[in-house]
Amino acid sequence: MSNVLLVGTHWGDEGKGKIVDVLSENASGCVRFQGGHNAGHTLVINGVKTILHLIPSGILRDNVTSIIGNGVVISLEALETELNDLASKNISIKNKLFISEACHVILPTHVALDIAHEKSLGKSSIGTTGRGIGPTYEDKVARRGIRLIDFYNIDNLRKKLIKSMDYHNFLLTKYYKESPISLESVLESLTPIFENIKDHVCDVIPLILDLNKKSNIIFEGAQGTMLDIDHGTYPYVTSSNTTLSGLISGTGIGVDKVNYSLGITKAYTTRVGHGPFPSELHDQLGLDIAKWGGEVGATTGRARRCGWLDMKILNKSIELNRINGIALTKLDVLDNLDLIKICIGYGDIDYDTFEVDGLEYIELKGWKSSTVGITNYKDLPENAKLYIKAIEELSKTPVVMISTGPARNEIICLKDIFAT
Repeated sequence: MSNVLLVGTHWGDEGKGKIVDVLSENASGCVRFQGGHNAGHTLVINGVKTILHLIPSGILRDNVTSIIGNGVVISLEALETELNDLASKNISIKNKLFISEACHVILPTHVALDIAHEKSLGKSSIGTTGRGIGPTYEDKVARRGIRLIDFYNIDNLRKKLIKSMDYHNFLLTKYYKESPISLESVLESLTPIFENIKDHVCDVIPLILDLNKKSNIIFEGAQGTMLDIDHGTYPYVTSSNTTLSGLISGTGIGVDKVNYSLGITKAYTTRVGHGPFPSELHDQLGLDIAKWGGEVGATTGRARRCGWLDMKILNKSIELNRINGIALTKLDVLDNLDLIKICIGYGDIDYDTFEVDGLEYIELKGWKSSTVGITNYKDLPENAKLYIKAIEELSKTPVVMISTGPARNEIICLKDIFAT
């Protein structure tokens, strides 16, 4: 059996959800290993759009067991909303969704702290989603976090909440000058949701190992490599490891269980929020690409910044994640261009001003014809093939999948990933 890691190679929003959905047709399991509901995976199936934030993209397949690993932080309210949306679309989760009992829970005080902290930073803010993700990971590392397993014993949960929330409310009232949040309101809002999902909560490691004996498993993360807390554009990063190392710690399985690493790479580069972006386009073309690509955050609704494909970042991602092949997405967004650039190098980044010295590009001719919905590589325009070949040569990595539109069937598969 073969297990595949899907990882975004830049700052997220590369289209991982669709690739997971395509590959999950031949998989028995789909495992989410880090992050929270600050990320979104958008899938279009038979013209119906579904946006998932916490639940793995494999949930849309009846044959796939979807697992949320211990590295994920859970907002019970967000999870409830997502489950209700799936139910409204007649998508069943019975015997299909399992959540690690070791997942840390996002409390209302975490959200309040996140918003208050960003507010206090003013113009120096990081640009977080304000979902409480960072404060929850802070509590996890500080060993005062609340986990799903704590909800099985209300008396112990109350004791742990008192310790955590006393600290949270002290910061909220004394430092940020905000209103406190009551313990009882938290218990009243969260415990009923847990009661509704507790049949899905378990130790997921044996389940993952058992699934691995039967068929293929897909491991999906949130965000992208450059938002990794250790390897990204710090401090403009998320609060978890978005890379291969996050898979290991966020599921509990060994690295020997990962047979193939697939780097999801957009045909151009985007990022949401603040932080350096060397190849960003600060002109009308950048706005046009954003319009053509529908570049609005699935979770926040924020507009994404757009620029040329950054090869320096792609090559770093390939090294960090041991990437074997590239899934190139949104190729069709570049259909209108006469000229396409690839950023191949630059000097050091100034993290105060975001300025970069010595930007270097190569230029390729555009193809000026539609690639939307093409499913056979030979039907691509010649200049589109040359663009793909340039990416392969510059990265020394094969492009094994090409997405030519948002729908499930708008894909070119050049390799059987699971046959590796």
